Amino acid sequence: METIMDTELSTSYPVEFLNSLELSGVPSLKLQWKLNVPVMLMRNLNAPLLCNGTRLRITKLGQNILGATILTGVGKGKSVIIPRIPIILTDLPFQFKRVQLPVKLSFAVTINKAQGQILQVAGVHLEKRCSSHGQLYVAYLLVCNARNLHIFAPNGKTYNIVYKSILD
Repeated sequence: METIMDTELSTSYPVEFLNSLELSGVPSLKLQWKLNVPVMLMRNLNAPLLCNGTRLRITKLGQNILGATILTGVGKGKSVIIPRIPIILTDLPFQFKRVQLPVKLSFAVTINKAQGQILQVAGVHLEKRCSSHGQLYVAYLLVCNARNLHIFAPNGKTYNIVYKSILD
């Protein structure tokens, strides 16, 4: 369900236009979920248990809720229910509200989003080199056993960005 908060502006933007909006940080209007897929929470719901970036596995599908098991963080292994919530955007020419489940598919994540997680096996795709200080180091810390870390880098090489001024 999508609405424009200012009733005077609501006639200026047809429902079809609002339904077609694909905005960064906002789940799509139409979502189709399947059981056992990994998803990432996009909003803080109940800190420290359900925070932005928490990975979950879908265990139950409902009209307005998802049942899930927490895969990362302090609640790892716990079962939770994720409800639809209002997501309000103010960085458009109008205030826009979409009521949606605050999750997105998470088969792959950035190095920054994976920071702090311990994984059994990880693959790191470095077609483009790391872009910030220590990012490659963080990727190496994702697994306990180096044999379980698989890195793809063109020509078998990549560079770790180090700002020496930070180390002084």
